[in-house]
Amino acid sequence: MSPHDAPELSIVIPCLNEAETLGTCLEKCRRALDGSGIQGEVIVADNGSEDGSIEIAERHGARVVHVERKGYGHALMAGIDAARGRYVVMADADDSYDFLEVPRFVERLREGYDLVQGCRLPSGGGTVMPGAMPFLHRWWGNPMFSFLAKWWFKAPVNDIYCGMRGFTKAFYQQLDQRCVGMEFATEMIIRSSLYGGRIAEIPITLHPDGRRLRRPHLRSFRDGWRTLRLFLTVNPRWLFVVPGLAMFGAGLAVMLAAVLGVEWRGAPLGTRAVVHASLVTLVGYQALVFGVFAKVFAIVEGLLPDDPRFARLFRVINLERGLVLAAVITITGIVMLLLGDSLPQAAPDAPFRWSVAGATVAALGTQSVLASFLISLLGMTRQPVRAARPLSRAR
Repeated sequence: MSPHDAPELSIVIPCLNEAETLGTCLEKCRRALDGSGIQGEVIVADNGSEDGSIEIAERHGARVVHVERKGYGHALMAGIDAARGRYVVMADADDSYDFLEVPRFVERLREGYDLVQGCRLPSGGGTVMPGAMPFLHRWWGNPMFSFLAKWWFKAPVNDIYCGMRGFTKAFYQQLDQRCVGMEFATEMIIRSSLYGGRIAEIPITLHPDGRRLRRPHLRSFRDGWRTLRLFLTVNPRWLFVVPGLAMFGAGLAVMLAAVLGVEWRGAPLGTRAVVHASLVTLVGYQALVFGVFAKVFAIVEGLLPDDPRFARLFRVINLERGLVLAAVITITGIVMLLLGDSLPQAAPDAPFRWSVAGATVAALGTQSVLASFLISLLGMTRQPVRAARPLSRAR
């Protein structure tokens, strides 16, 4: 292949001191390309190896990309950016993935898929060899996060953590990924699903880590937390809206019941109930408002695709209408504060309950005024150019 000819495929392997297994992986890459007739290149994205990995890569004919910024995501980003192929297949250098399976990924990409995800778990037809995956990863972490990915993001995968996958470079460039750690691979699945990419999954076999002299880069609890953090930050609904709505609804209901003197277990709800309900109501409302802030900011910054439901909502509720509604809520709370002492009350603590409820309603109205201005400010920072249109697919 001429240096000036663009290959069909680029195999990208992130590397940090992988001298034990890198040579085996590169040999399999070459056998896979030669045996299938795929015109391809192999790129080793080196993240600062000091054990001879670079020399091994060069000896096997791989193109080495030196990546100074540390992190799994940084290494992959640099390697993919340097890739000249139309298709990219990425996998780790620990010999747990069999690079002889690369042609299967290319076959599905040729069929028009944007992303082809490997699946090691039996739920997707894959195979985990004895000793290849820690017990906690196999039976809890991976299935749980894969389930959440299906539920929250409609991702059609059974193994979200599988590091062996293929994709078109054009599609990857449109994803505009941000994560630079181990959650890079998870972010790719989430963003591909959110942006409507065509995703296929193929079963593969996971082999035991071929390294014996050093520990794996993966840290179970640290990387698990980062995955959960990613899931929550790109899904304001489950981080803010759902818990906020539950708290706001429950707090408002209890506060209303306390003001009206509703009895519970033979006694009316007292001052403690209305104070606790006020706190829950205010916190729940704050969570709801933060959910709107997060959604607007994420859409404007291209972290999430444009949401037609939000567009319709803001055509109905603009800044001016939001301010009018907030003013009505505030005035209602003030009226409750003023009239609480003058209304005929059966219980001696009734004026206090009315005062707490009135203060809560007035606070909700005031917060709504401030929230209306902040949402308007977030929406006018700049137009969501790329995120507002669907991704085009290169074929």
